[in-house]
Amino acid sequence: MSDEQTKMQIVGQSSSRTDEGLASRMAAAEILYRVDQESGYADVLLGGRLPDFAPADRRLITRLVLGTLAWRGRLDYELAHLTGRKLEGIQPAALAIMRMGLFQLRFLDRIPQHAVVDTAVSIAKRIAEARKASGFVNAVMRRATRETAPVPPRERNEKSFLAVEYSHPRWMVERFVDWFGVANAERLMTANNDAAPNAIRLNLARGSRAEIIEKLIADSFEIGAPGRAPETIVLNGAPHFESRAYRDGLFHAQSEASQMVARMLAPREGATVVDCAAAPGGKATHLAEMVGERGRVIAVDLNLGGLRNARGLARRLRHRNVEFVCADLTAALPLAPSRFESVLLDVPCTGIGTLREHPEIKWRLKPGDPARMAAIQSRMLENAAALVRHGGAIVYSVCSIAPEEGEGVVDGFLARHGDFEIDRGVAADGVLKDAIDARGFMKTRPDVGGLDGFFAARLVRK
Repeated sequence: MSDEQTKMQIVGQSSSRTDEGLASRMAAAEILYRVDQESGYADVLLGGRLPDFAPADRRLITRLVLGTLAWRGRLDYELAHLTGRKLEGIQPAALAIMRMGLFQLRFLDRIPQHAVVDTAVSIAKRIAEARKASGFVNAVMRRATRETAPVPPRERNEKSFLAVEYSHPRWMVERFVDWFGVANAERLMTANNDAAPNAIRLNLARGSRAEIIEKLIADSFEIGAPGRAPETIVLNGAPHFESRAYRDGLFHAQSEASQMVARMLAPREGATVVDCAAAPGGKATHLAEMVGERGRVIAVDLNLGGLRNARGLARRLRHRNVEFVCADLTAALPLAPSRFESVLLDVPCTGIGTLREHPEIKWRLKPGDPARMAAIQSRMLENAAALVRHGGAIVYSVCSIAPEEGEGVVDGFLARHGDFEIDRGVAADGVLKDAIDARGFMKTRPDVGGLDGFFAARLVRK
């Protein structure tokens, strides 16, 4: 690990078999530390480290990182009991190690308890910042093998019980209960702590579904469920990003609910589509495939780095019909108004519907964030909708289940713009049918069909 990779300094370099066995867990501890201390994102950090490891180690590292982050609230509740301290006063690297160790003790049953303790202490001794705390780590981990902290009694305070039992911030528990009721909130939080399906989108511009699947199998992909749409596959294992299929642009890793958003816009072949807030390019390239070589996608985003990533994705998938524009959607756009038949606006949001892939979001969001994001989203919808010509359509979508960010934004927009209406005909698409509610909104949740939490509405300009 270089200084550029992490501020955690590893001491005592060695090539012994013991150190080799610790490598995967040390990598997981490093990622957890960086997520907490540097506001890193787990999926990005995992993507940077996993190629250094064998497939079995990759699965372990991913499980340790995402599992520890998902259950952090429950783990911290118990660590406060086991340490008798406020966690803010514990050395951050040591805290990351203890969280990961306690996760293994409580949620993984294939690793002997003594091995978990010994490994946690060994990692602490090899990390400069945690070395002085190795004895403390040892004591806490050993105590954890002998006793557990009782969950707050449900009958005394149900919301506090739910927050600890399902490892979600209390304010989020309160919102979920308000939105969905207690029983559905419990099912949702249970699903949030599970691993997300490994969904990929086949690039049908590069061959038929059967042809691409045959090549994926030849590259040792474990094909699982077929998915809703012809371009969707759910894998039993993780995608192989070092494979020939990946290099040849035969697929893109993208959640199934995210794929359904482009389906909701349903641009005709040969159309020109504007994808607002297009980075990192998953939906833009999906649309590029749908409109075909004679069509065009104008991908707009303020994030120049994100646009570079989107351009790289388009090149890998071999879509030459995507143009990239760097612009601020909260301001006036450098595109002609009332000109475009199809517009997509997948806005920046809280991401509260994607806690399976991004569990660190739970611990970063604040109670006021959905309302704060909704104000930004409303401005972006105003400007994006101005691009739509009469008879055209815009799809507004968020990877959030917060009503403020979904129907709240759309209802506010419709109240100000009588020339737009909800297209309720999208339910006729078999891929979308069971995800469309009575108003014509697409709503998905992890506990309902296993999809990420998305909201989308197709609005037609009269």
